[in-house]
Amino acid sequence: MSSLRVLFLAHSFPRTPGDAAGSFLLHLARALGEHGVDVRVVAPSAPGLALFEEVGGIPTRRFRYAPRDRETLAYTGNMAAEVRGSMAGKLAMLGYLLSGTGAAGREIHGWAPHVVHAHWWFPGGLTGLLPARWYGVPMVTTMHGSDVRLAVGARAAHPLLRQVLRRSAAVTTVSTWLASQVRQMAPTVDPLVEPMPVATELFAPAAVTRERLLFVGRLNRQKGIADLIEAMAQTQSAVGLDVIGDGPDRLSLEARAQALGVASRIRWHGALPQPQVVPHYQRAIATVMPGLDEGLGLVAVESLLCETPVIAYASGGIVDIVEPDTTGLLVSPGSVEGLAAAIDTVATGAAGAAMGHQGRVRMLDRFSPAAVSARYAAIYRQVRGG
Repeated sequence: MSSLRVLFLAHSFPRTPGDAAGSFLLHLARALGEHGVDVRVVAPSAPGLALFEEVGGIPTRRFRYAPRDRETLAYTGNMAAEVRGSMAGKLAMLGYLLSGTGAAGREIHGWAPHVVHAHWWFPGGLTGLLPARWYGVPMVTTMHGSDVRLAVGARAAHPLLRQVLRRSAAVTTVSTWLASQVRQMAPTVDPLVEPMPVATELFAPAAVTRERLLFVGRLNRQKGIADLIEAMAQTQSAVGLDVIGDGPDRLSLEARAQALGVASRIRWHGALPQPQVVPHYQRAIATVMPGLDEGLGLVAVESLLCETPVIAYASGGIVDIVEPDTTGLLVSPGSVEGLAAAIDTVATGAAGAAMGHQGRVRMLDRFSPAAVSARYAAIYRQVRGG
């Protein structure tokens, strides 16, 4: 099998070993090597990062786009808020698009990849669009969730979205829900549904006592942790909760927990590297995901790989992962009472173990790096041949 060169364009890619930012892209890049695919990555710079290094064996080139103290758009999940919130953020975004386009062009010119894979249509697809066409390289565009939510909330972005997708040789989304959202905004585009991989060798069950609930994610409105805290005050069981993640709402969430009388049941751990998150999954009776419009919800996949069932709102891509009463429980979006009832069901019953076991079997079939990389390697070869 001849070697195939693929250039990833991404605004989020691991910065250090165990970094959760864009970790699924590193899993994919490494697994693609087993299918004769060599990957390089172009990603933005950030304070403290080298402009060129190997991350997990994958050559990674980072581009400067603003003064050092302004290079804060990537890796933290705050890109949209920063751009909306200040003129400095808007100028940094302009610098990002210009510098990212130039960096993509230089890498295509120097390395001559067979395929460009833009992750997130914005900004990755925009930065790859002109260089890929200029050098005659087919581009695959994958949408992960935040980029689709951006377009849904800004009709002015729809022409740009359609331009990127129409000029992509293949378009993929990580969930059926995202694919349906894309079809509404770009009716001539029919995306393939191809999720990203999870480190199945890292996320595994362990013989430990399960006692607490778990939340993993950004502490913001979209992830719904405020609803979870409200539900904690309504549960019949006094189960505790571990919260892993940081975000702009932490102080207000802690204050709300105090006001509701559940602060003593909640432990705030902040953001943790992936290897340190695994023991929390293994000790949890359930992972709770009350977010709305999740692109997919890789946290749910990680949880089920550790045989921990998932309680979630029936919203967005999460419905591709959680099978009601089989791998977890789905609750009507926004129903705090339903969330509390689902928590009590898992906390006081014996069904969680069976749901977790079923979940691991299903996740291994669909989200292992070997399975996902085989599907993307086939897409690359198809678009190159076309």
